[in-house]
Amino acid sequence: MKLLITSGGTSEKIDQVRSITNHSTGKLGSLIAESFLVRGDQVTLVTTQSAVKPASHPNLTIQIIKNVQDLLETMQPLVKTHDVLIHSMAVSDYTPIYMAGFDQITASQDLTEFLNKTNVQGKISSQDDYQVLFLKQTPKIISQVKKWNPNIRLIGFKLLVEVSKEKLLAVARASLVKNQAEIIVANDLDHISNHQHHAYLVKQDSVIEATTKEEIAQLLLTHIHAKDNL
Repeated sequence: MKLLITSGGTSEKIDQVRSITNHSTGKLGSLIAESFLVRGDQVTLVTTQSAVKPASHPNLTIQIIKNVQDLLETMQPLVKTHDVLIHSMAVSDYTPIYMAGFDQITASQDLTEFLNKTNVQGKISSQDDYQVLFLKQTPKIISQVKKWNPNIRLIGFKLLVEVSKEKLLAVARASLVKNQAEIIVANDLDHISNHQHHAYLVKQDSVIEATTKEEIAQLLLTHIHAKDNL
């Protein structure tokens, strides 16, 4: 079986020396990849330079990306040639398009004038006390997966912060339907640490609870191969 796994977190550039990023380590994606490699599967891991990665393995291919645009361009052809996608990467929701000094903003009559600009400096000046950063929404890659390959088996992830179990499961079920996934792994950041990873594996007809990254990886392995053997 050929698996495509994403892990780590994208980073969106503000200028040549600054970026907006997130704190995803890629550890869970790495553990998932290791589980399938032990099983004998072929794994392509799309991840970031700083993310945790499995040890070298004959069946492992690693592709490094930086931002959402890299991820989009890398994933589209890979989705077409793999059997399963486990999309655990923390993908940036927004990317910077322009940073302006506060005096420019207050003097403007129409803020839309800034939406078509881009930062041309190698490093934006730090002389101003305040800067205003304009952000643009990035493409929702998970929503494109079934358009690229209707037959791929999709496992998605949903991370929220400080929400009730009911809200977390409701959002996961909505994503399950919208993206035609087999499972959405629903997490709350408040319940993730070095020693635990409390999550719910939300399927169409059931919910399975897990408490560690290792348990999540094993549950996904069991699910994928159980259905493959039917």
